[in-house]
Amino acid sequence: MGLISKISQLTDLSPKAIEWLEKNIDQFSCKKNEILLHERKICNHLYYLQSGMLTSHYLMDAKEICNWIAIEDDIATSYYSFISRNPSYEVVECIEAAIIQSISYSKIQEMYTLFPETERVGRLILEEYYSRLDERLISIQFKSAKERYRLLFETRPEIIKRAPLGLIASYLGMTQETLSRVRGEI
Repeated sequence: MGLISKISQLTDLSPKAIEWLEKNIDQFSCKKNEILLHERKICNHLYYLQSGMLTSHYLMDAKEICNWIAIEDDIATSYYSFISRNPSYEVVECIEAAIIQSISYSKIQEMYTLFPETERVGRLILEEYYSRLDERLISIQFKSAKERYRLLFETRPEIIKRAPLGLIASYLGMTQETLSRVRGEI
């Protein structure tokens, strides 16, 4: 699957819109540990993962705090920076070698103007992002470590299988020791 297929799942695209997207989506490879976005830089791209894994983290007291983990068929970006056009608070990094498709902020704005039906895609992507963010916030605030791990295991098992334990622990808002204990109990 690719970004055009992903968009086509969200709205019907005209042949002209598909042709336009084919010309304006870039594809590239990313090496493990390669940084796609540095802290304090404006995020200018929306990414679609064809393969591999990306993560976003904040630096707090020289410690990386994981904000999100993306795998194949996910759309990812530093949403705050991408939408507000302000510098990012987060770092976006490949944690596995990846093949990524991207489209720039300016091209997305152009697409919305040329093909108004695609604005629906932007709204649906943001709704999904907001839902995941809200679910994660509620999970961290109100669920036990075991419940948080179980939810990730049930909804995103590939992350459990592939991501380093320290990253999973950070994403779930717990120490690596707590994660090891929870995994042992389950």
